[in-house]
Amino acid sequence: MTSGKTHETKTYVLLFLLVLLGSVGNTLLSKGMKEAGDMDISRLSALEAGAAHVLTSGTIWLGIALLLAFMVCPMLVLSWAVYSFVMPFFAIAYALVPLLAYLFLHEPVSTARWIGIILIFLGVLLINRTPPRTTSSTIDPGPAS
Repeated sequence: MTSGKTHETKTYVLLFLLVLLGSVGNTLLSKGMKEAGDMDISRLSALEAGAAHVLTSGTIWLGIALLLAFMVCPMLVLSWAVYSFVMPFFAIAYALVPLLAYLFLHEPVSTARWIGIILIFLGVLLINRTPPRTTSSTIDPGPAS
């Protein structure tokens, strides 16, 4: 059985990975698709050429691999932390994507979006003040017969 502190550390490590893998995976996927250019689906030959470019892009495959690893994190962390604690961390990943897009893809981000990102971070900080698990992990056998 793990101690409470180990459980908490495990939870925060996986939540950090969830945020990092999701944000970086989505950013790499976007970068790879931008490198592929506009996908023309009006002709079969253009569709095949676009698909070949996408399927041979290392950036796209790395993005997909990170997103697959990202999907494992919530499955693990939800086995010991409550849903209402874990899910707001997804919001940090969604807020981090515009920051990464701004820094690495040189995409414009409006002032309203920056304000929204700050509000998301503040909301998650408030939620972080609650315990990751609101129920006991041990089952009370009840009174002895």
